[in-house]
Amino acid sequence: MRYLAMILGVLGVAGGVAGCAQVDRVFAPRAVPVPEAVAPMTPETLDATTPAERKAARVEAATAPAGALGTTVASLGSPAEPGLWLKTPLVDAPGRGRVDYAATGQSVAVDLIPLEAERGAGSQLSLAGFRAVGAALTALPELRVYRLAD
Repeated sequence: MRYLAMILGVLGVAGGVAGCAQVDRVFAPRAVPVPEAVAPMTPETLDATTPAERKAARVEAATAPAGALGTTVASLGSPAEPGLWLKTPLVDAPGRGRVDYAATGQSVAVDLIPLEAERGAGSQLSLAGFRAVGAALTALPELRVYRLAD
């Protein structure tokens, strides 16, 4: 009986080791080809705003009267949504606004879009907005937010 238990134990270990090899082969990571349309995507190619639109947004930010709404930390919003916008819990209704990024000294006018979240939960800034204020796309910039006067 003891001999049989030992044989079964050895066979169980051998089967387990052999099974691991099969699992590795089945679940091994494989290189996934990247479609050609995705391969050349860069922030520059995804940002659909024109130089004229960016210039106009900077001029509007510098000249339009504004009222302070507060400070927020912004993450990168969906790059698939074009334009200069900020989704933020600092506003209850859509409107025009301005964001200032003290680290670079840059300001840009944006569309303010309400974000259903707690006031301190943070905001989402568009790809074009990140580029316009000079923030690194992997950063979480602290922005001063203003509502522009109508």
